[in-house]
Amino acid sequence: MKTQQLGHTGVDVSSLCLGTMYFGSKNDKQTSYRILDQYVDAGGSFLDTANIYSHWIEGSVGGESETLLSEWMQERGNRDKVFLASKVGFGYGDIPKRLRASDIENECNKSLKRLNVDTIDLYYGHVDDRETPLEETLEAFDRLVKAGKVRFIGASNYLAWRLEQARWVSQENDWAQFCCVQQHYTYLKLRPGMDVEPQKMVNDDLLDYIANRDMTLLAYSVLQSGAYTRPDRGFRAELQMSDNDKRLETLKTIADETGATVNQIVLKWMLDRDVIPLIAASTEEQLAENIGALDVELSAEQMQRLNTAGTN
Repeated sequence: MKTQQLGHTGVDVSSLCLGTMYFGSKNDKQTSYRILDQYVDAGGSFLDTANIYSHWIEGSVGGESETLLSEWMQERGNRDKVFLASKVGFGYGDIPKRLRASDIENECNKSLKRLNVDTIDLYYGHVDDRETPLEETLEAFDRLVKAGKVRFIGASNYLAWRLEQARWVSQENDWAQFCCVQQHYTYLKLRPGMDVEPQKMVNDDLLDYIANRDMTLLAYSVLQSGAYTRPDRGFRAELQMSDNDKRLETLKTIADETGATVNQIVLKWMLDRDVIPLIAASTEEQLAENIGALDVELSAEQMQRLNTAGTN
């Protein structure tokens, strides 16, 4: 497994982060354990969860993913080998969607208990809260860092200008700063005038911002739930346009040229742009395909074609 530095932290993390959204709910314990073990055996150590995962699955209330990770880490005795990320901000049960100080601190304590750890390595604001002053939100995150409950903080579903506001507030008050942003991102482009609310999708402003700040971009929904390779899935309406048809043609052509799968080309395209993709899998075969993206080689000319497809 390759690694790269996470923002300004000085810490190296796995270049492929394993998303565990459905572990302990849609993915049963045995399946979840097999995938976690396979990822670790491949050299991976970066695990992503959230307090809300996955309350929308029948029979679940939220916290199932964190609880399963706790059980797995205890049984494997490998907490010190895992870089653990969780999140706060979206609503579930009787918890509102917001980033008030009380919510951040209470939910962090609940996540620590479910995970059965003393410290969460990376704690995200899962969604921007425009109703709560950034000062209140960031001071609460800083208190968690100073208390040793959280090592680093990140943002998810934030626009570039809000990240800059947050950076300024943290800097002026000598508080912990966001080291990364996790955003909806895939090879296809968002149709002009469309959005994927309540999620935020990577745009040129965010890419430009990150290029000029010491932050790392992490991408979720990279493979669009299998839509690149499963016609029965189909892409969401917000991604359907002629420019993306051209990008899909280029993607498939380069997959044929390299002998890699289309999914691997999408992942490798991100990796070569210094983006950390979140990978998800419900079978060992899916995970092996994703990890195999690390071994794909794309020439400068192929990257150029991928970058410019559908822009002329």
